[in-house]
Order: sequence, then structure tokens, then C-alpha cells
Amino acid sequence: MKVLSVILLLFLFSFRAAAGDSSFIKIPAGTYEVGLKGHVDNPLRKITVRAFLIAATELTNAAFEKFVLATGYKTEAELFKNALVFEPGLEEFQWLDDSTAYWRYPNGISRGGITDKMNHPVTGISFTDALAYCKWAGVRLPTLDEWEIAARAGSVTKYFEDVTPSTIGRYANIWQGLDHLQSDNSDGFMYTAPVGSFKPNPLGLYDVLGNVFEFCSGSRPRDGGRPVAHARGGSWWCSRNACNFFNGVDIGSVNPHASFSNLGFRVVKDQ
Repeated sequence: MKVLSVILLLFLFSFRAAAGDSSFIKIPAGTYEVGLKGHVDNPLRKITVRAFLIAATELTNAAFEKFVLATGYKTEAELFKNALVFEPGLEEFQWLDDSTAYWRYPNGISRGGITDKMNHPVTGISFTDALAYCKWAGVRLPTLDEWEIAARAGSVTKYFEDVTPSTIGRYANIWQGLDHLQSDNSDGFMYTAPVGSFKPNPLGLYDVLGNVFEFCSGSRPRDGGRPVAHARGGSWWCSRNACNFFNGVDIGSVNPHASFSNLGFRVVKDQ
């Protein structure tokens, strides 16, 4: 299995230059193993995908601003005043309603805006907002399986090569503290970090295990027909004691119209 993983990585690397854009990584068509044995939401299986190009980084505030300036688009957080934000001192999994929060002020006006954070991932947006951006830009969200293939980079475990629970801080912006009652700046960032601040996975994708959760398209078996959006990877809020989703296997779900300050996306182009 180790040999097969190495061969797969070499195969994938051979296509990177062919993408024609260093900000995108080409994933060739083929059959891949996804999921994990015994995982309820993401069981081990093989799937076949067409070739696609996936962004090396999460979409930034600067990129989203271009969309807004060109179209006059209003996000759902601006329209519905329903964004959820975080500040240290909250119990686990508690968030605050803040009617002033949206992508320019992802944690609310009182906690500062993005003027000096244009190279950070855009947050404070909903799944619907992400789809609107994609339609304008001529791109799309990765499917759940595409995201996993690219993020795991040939690994047959939850983590790609060289990542362990003790080394994940080199690859991901996550919450290092024991809880969320006290602020955590131990990795230099309490909230989001500029995209690409941490080491990439073996294919050259940054922040797949942390910084912000990333919206994906598609559904998983247990959705039951209810409207739901899915997100993958980890976020700056995720810690070992709460959430713990900073891996390539787990799949999160959220209301399609909800906006959080730890939720963004990266885009895909069809090949």
C-alpha cells in the first residue's frame, strides 16, 4: 500500500505543470480510494472522477471583493443579519449572533474588519454566497470526493504524509488551547491566517487541514433529503478537544444559508 501511495503521488505531481496556472493543481482522471473503514458518514470505497483543477489556496477576501465590486452582490449575512461569530470566553460549540457581521467584518464590526487581511480566506459567507461567486467567476465548488482526493494526496489514513496529531500545527491553523475560554495566539493567529502561511500537502494544496472549513458540493448518505451544505477540512476554531475535524475524512454539515467566521471555500475548474 505504501508503494502504491508513492506511485500515485508521483503520478499526480507529473500533472502539476500541465495545469497552466500555478495557483491551480491538476488532479488527473482515475479511480481513487476515499473514506475510511468503519467511518459512518464516509465509508471506505473506490470512486472514479474526471480530471479537474483545484485551487492551491482558499479563496481570499481580495478575490471575493472583486466579485462584489463587479456585481453589487449582497451576501446573505448582510440581508438576513444572521451571521454567527466567535470571541474567546465562550463555552465549547457556542457562537454569538452578530447583526453587524458579514464578509467585510467576519467577527462583527466591534472586532475589526479585513482592511489589512485581504490575503486571508473570505468568511462570513453562506453556501449560497459561495455558489454565486462561482457562477460569476466561471468556476465551481469541489465535490466532496474531489476535495478528499486532493486533500489526502494519496494517503490511506486521515492525514497526508508527515502529518500526525503532534505535527499538525506545521500544516494547519487550528486552535491550540485546551478550550475556548481563553484566547489562543500560539501559532501567531487567533482567527484566520493569510492563505499559504503553513506547509502545503504533498500536492501543493495549502490549508486543507485548517484555517477555514471549505464548502463542497454534493451530499452524503445520511442527509435524509433535508437542505444541507457540507464543508470539509478544519478551521482556526477547531481544537483537539472540540470539533477535531482537521483531517481528510470527516464531513461537516451546515444550513446552506448560515454564515460563520470560520467557513469559506476553494474553487475548482473542469479540465
